[in-house]
Amino acid sequence: MDWNTLATRLFGEQHGITADGDFLHGTATFDGAPVTVVGTTGHAPIGVKLALAQARVVMDTLVNHPGRAILLLIDTQGQQLRRRDELLGINRAMAHLGMCVDLARRRGHRVIGLVYDQALSGGFITSGLIADACYALPEAEIRVMRIPAMARITKLAPEMLEALSMTNPVFAPGVQNYVAMGGVRGLWRGDLAQGLRDALAHTPTEDTRAVDGAERGGRRLAASVVQRVLDAA
Repeated sequence: MDWNTLATRLFGEQHGITADGDFLHGTATFDGAPVTVVGTTGHAPIGVKLALAQARVVMDTLVNHPGRAILLLIDTQGQQLRRRDELLGINRAMAHLGMCVDLARRRGHRVIGLVYDQALSGGFITSGLIADACYALPEAEIRVMRIPAMARITKLAPEMLEALSMTNPVFAPGVQNYVAMGGVRGLWRGDLAQGLRDALAHTPTEDTRAVDGAERGGRRLAASVVQRVLDAA
């Protein structure tokens, strides 16, 4: 789904969101209340400029509109693989974006992520996965890396990883596997505005991903390990 169709279905034709290249930003009205919208389109690679631009929108909302809800629209191929961005400190820029989102949550802003097209690696980790909760459209594509790349990194045979991906969501791409692991709280089908309405009203402010993953069978040990660490602290 293209971003403009998505925005229209969420907020109506006069949605107030604009695209500056791959950068989405604006203020929409939802159920009579303003919502800050920020994100990306065009399978955007997240470089220093784009990471800082998103962070600026979040920080401006914190300063000028305390308590306003923030919706992150996610369509990214991950971080920008370019020497210029590496030299400028892409790691620090993306970390800054993640910390701004986390600060907004701590200051009482409801932050909802929505993967409407593609979400890969660092571009997803520093946005949707740091929100109060991340949701997705059923047709979205989510993965950290493809199995051939995973095989090169882990030094495991691709055939072994292919076999593991059939039974273990941790090794498999796909939006349903991220729902099973708890990384995606749920899928929005049909009435997208109702999906956003429910998310703003009922999404917990505490991190429930490990517990969700255990209950759904996608991450069987994360919640128990976290609890053991907390008990021993």
